[in-house]
Amino acid sequence: MNNLLSIIIPVYNEERTILKILEKIELVVLEQGIEKEIIIVNDCSSDTSEILIQNYFKQNKHLNLKYFSNVKNLGKGASIHRGISEATGDYIIIQDADLEYDPKEYNILLQPLLDGFADVVYGSRFMGSKPHRILFFWHTIGNKFLTFLSNMMTNLNLTDMETCYKMFSKNVLKSIQLKEKRFGFEPEVTAKIARIPNIRIYEVGISYYGRTYKEDKKITWKDGFRAIFCIIKYGLLKL
Repeated sequence: MNNLLSIIIPVYNEERTILKILEKIELVVLEQGIEKEIIIVNDCSSDTSEILIQNYFKQNKHLNLKYFSNVKNLGKGASIHRGISEATGDYIIIQDADLEYDPKEYNILLQPLLDGFADVVYGSRFMGSKPHRILFFWHTIGNKFLTFLSNMMTNLNLTDMETCYKMFSKNVLKSIQLKEKRFGFEPEVTAKIARIPNIRIYEVGISYYGRTYKEDKKITWKDGFRAIFCIIKYGLLKL
């Protein structure tokens, strides 16, 4: 029986890109005949995202698609929690709907898992020779600072804690209790998997096609302060 990769897509007002990312995912052929389970969680979008998704589902009934909609805006983390609870795959990955990350690279993240070396694989935007869009100096410094602070608390040596592309074996991800409803998911999940005895965490280089703030990039300085709070809360205080 082929293994299954669950792809969780939290969506909030992504009418411009949601169909494009779904088309990219559909075209991906995974190693060793692994099949795909696509789980979309719409976080009460106010644009036409829901209509576009529903139409896509009707036109692509051959795909393994699941759709859930929050009754109110709960936050990205809450949408990810719902996706995790609904996932049935042997492996789970988070996929943003904004085209910053390329689904063609799923196989790069899968390899250490399939080879039996890893339980969790992070896709780093700051290592390797893949293409990276050049954006803002201080945004990069902020990412590196958050990773550095997280590493201090977890005793890991990651280069990109804030990356969206984190791939987990199902048993690892479903074994931890996650609390953060918004953008605290990344430091929380990192701190909690780091505490699992004998956990095997790998990093691989990935490409990054980042959006600017003018292109509706949603992360703000407030989210950065929340991330610092979560790093201390879950890393130092171990809550």
